[in-house]
Amino acid sequence: MNREQLMKIVEQYCRKSDPGASKIKVVRIRDQKTTFIEQHGESGRSIDLTEHQVDGKTYWAGYSSYSETVYISQAA
Repeated sequence: MNREQLMKIVEQYCRKSDPGASKIKVVRIRDQKTTFIEQHGESGRSIDLTEHQVDGKTYWAGYSSYSETVYISQAA
């Protein structure tokens, strides 16, 4: 997933607009996170989040191709 696609998903989530028929899940994680560990059984994957600006607010978001999930965290 490229940065533009991720930004579109973040905007849709933050503005609570309909994401359409997408198989990508969006999960809100604890605020102020820039890295997230996605658990897979006894192991995990580190998902690095990138900064995005939506309507004057800062969000951090990252995509996991393994679970087809976007993780979103709001900055302070």
